[in-house]
Amino acid sequence: MNIGDRVRLMHGKEQGVITRFLDNNLVEVAIDNDFTIPVMRREVVVIAAEEEKHFGNNPTPEPVVSQRPSMANLAPAQVASAAGVYIGLVHTTAELLAVHVINNSEYDLLFTYGEESGKGYCALSNDKLGPKKTKSVVHLHMNDFDKWPDLVVQYLQHKVNATTLMESVTRRLKFKASSFYKAKKTVPVLQKEGYLFQLDSKPVAVNPDEILLQMIESSSLIENAKVSAPSHEVDLHIEKLLPDADPKTMSNSEILRQQLAAFEDALERAVATNMHEIIFIHGTGNGVLKKEIQKLLSRNPHIKFYEEARKEKFGYGATKVSLK
Repeated sequence: MNIGDRVRLMHGKEQGVITRFLDNNLVEVAIDNDFTIPVMRREVVVIAAEEEKHFGNNPTPEPVVSQRPSMANLAPAQVASAAGVYIGLVHTTAELLAVHVINNSEYDLLFTYGEESGKGYCALSNDKLGPKKTKSVVHLHMNDFDKWPDLVVQYLQHKVNATTLMESVTRRLKFKASSFYKAKKTVPVLQKEGYLFQLDSKPVAVNPDEILLQMIESSSLIENAKVSAPSHEVDLHIEKLLPDADPKTMSNSEILRQQLAAFEDALERAVATNMHEIIFIHGTGNGVLKKEIQKLLSRNPHIKFYEEARKEKFGYGATKVSLK
């Protein structure tokens, strides 16, 4: 049983396509490619191609380009034959798109695929693809375009007896309608029309000698660098940390990562410059940032104690940290 298989419900007449695996016992099925439902694996059976051809019932619809108004001015398909690693989205029906990881290169490709949304990151698939191979990892619905998660692919290219060391790569795709529909091309390997996004420009070779030299230079720079003390009050609101960014375009997990990175940087500089105390303004909100900060503080050996900062000034939205 694989992503994209057409299945029949054992206790009903409905048929559909497997769009993703929810866990070891549960799959998501698109019924008539219109709506999705979770179904226990034991409750579905894969429809063999021979059976469907013989009986001719509920044939799988031919791929049709969606006629949504926003797609009215699509550019004609272009051939994309450059070697590389891609994500390709190909219509299986008018509203259902299969997401393929495509290895259009001469290397073996070890990859993981996951999705990131407001609920955080979820790993969904991993595999090894040989040269000029592809794998469907999930299906997405055009009707849910505005709710699509970020697609996250991590991969490592490999070739037996290769003489160069290849870097591992992480790529995140966030789709916007203005650019998504312009990516309509002929998908390599599959040779079908779809929406194509290249994850690399070309394999990046790593020179071990250069890495060693960079490490030595970085070490020298660190030794000679003068650490600057942070402000006594560090405001961790994302609007203060990234004044030029639009928080509405960022996921909650992205915002939290930025805030915790700023917190850890300020705390390390405070310790390095022998500050006695520092205040972190995190706000109240849902309390997630405050809990993560206090969790990190409780593990730090350089902390004497931490407590609520002056309530008359900050309310419950700041934490004062006393350093050893």
